[in-house]
Amino acid sequence: MKPYVEMTKEELNEELKKLEARYKKYQAESMHLDMSRGKPCQEQLDLSMAMMDVLKPSSDLTCDDGTDCRNYGQLTGIEEARVLLGDMMENNPKDIIIYGNSSLNVMFDTISRAWTHGVMGNTPWCRQKEVKFLCPVPGYDRHFSITEYFGIKMIPVPMTPSGPDMDIVEKAVESDESIKGIWCVPKYSNPQGISYSDETVRRFARLRPAAKDFRIFWDNAYGMHHLYDDRQDHIIEILAECKRAGNPDLVYKFASTSKITFPGSGIAALATSPNNMVDFVTNLKIQTLGHDKVNQLRHTRFFGDIHGMVEHMRKHADIIRPKFEMVEHILEQNLGSLDVGTWTNPLGGYFIMFDSLPGCAKDIVARAKKAGVILTPAGSTWPYKKDINDSNIRIAPTFPSMKELEKAMEVFTVCVRISSIKKILKDQKD
Repeated sequence: MKPYVEMTKEELNEELKKLEARYKKYQAESMHLDMSRGKPCQEQLDLSMAMMDVLKPSSDLTCDDGTDCRNYGQLTGIEEARVLLGDMMENNPKDIIIYGNSSLNVMFDTISRAWTHGVMGNTPWCRQKEVKFLCPVPGYDRHFSITEYFGIKMIPVPMTPSGPDMDIVEKAVESDESIKGIWCVPKYSNPQGISYSDETVRRFARLRPAAKDFRIFWDNAYGMHHLYDDRQDHIIEILAECKRAGNPDLVYKFASTSKITFPGSGIAALATSPNNMVDFVTNLKIQTLGHDKVNQLRHTRFFGDIHGMVEHMRKHADIIRPKFEMVEHILEQNLGSLDVGTWTNPLGGYFIMFDSLPGCAKDIVARAKKAGVILTPAGSTWPYKKDINDSNIRIAPTFPSMKELEKAMEVFTVCVRISSIKKILKDQKD
């Protein structure tokens, strides 16, 4: 089929009539297919069920250093967990703090602490005239929700195929001391699935911020989430690069096992410089006497070492890779010749990004919902949920079954086609 923009008004109206008939049939099926979040499916969760048998009432819950995991102690985490997560994050175990189940919670706490008590002795953000954050867009909605919650002004920075536009980042960070941070998902980014280039990472490490309390919030959420063995993205390790650049304290690096084991019962970690570690631990010892060491021990005994985790992630890839490939196939088959949208083809992570014709995203998502397919709300990938082009939609393929996903994508592409035709007809009329 030729591109819609090349069709006559009569051809478009005839195509619209056929599509709306299909859409009504979908509505009559009373579906409820939820693709609103990037959640593991049941088969993925089942991969970690053996973890429940790792520790038993008769198990020795003593760590290698003699710590009884049932008791208080080990504020920064048991050594075995720091080694495992250090290998996962490519960082020295001594630079790691192990937390509870959620890295998002650690990020929230980090912003909150900077807001009330400042960063490494600097004036608390709440007592400064204005606080701003750079937000690569499209980006992760939950990051933006945290900064919005604290009333921090968010400044969109366009994403490129190699990461945030570093010309804009450098100019802003190095000239404005009210800019205190930037959100980053450097590997298989949310929602594009792209990874930062070597040049981008090196430019981050060599920033010269005007603000002494500026920090890069480096959310390495998908560091091990490859879809293919023979095609994987690799990025430079940011903390080592910062140290080489004479900027050792510039980065807070976050990660977790949330999409490796159980999202509700994983372990999270922070990697950072020795100076930042002192700042974190000084505050952390007021907040808690230690996180769940039994769960930390459970994870380390389940995986054994990083090699066990790598093998585990290959099993995840085998489950979700066909889903990503199905989405890409249906998009190409149903939309590829119509010039009504573009999409990414990531090598890892949890999302595929779709860009519709300008002004169509909200309509597409609303139509899909009326037909029983729930997507992430349009605009969510922008600060304040304001997508200036109303074009960006995040597709989360992992949670539905293959059969459900196929149906959902058929519905989605019909909605895209209907919205696109209506947009083109309106533009012609105007």
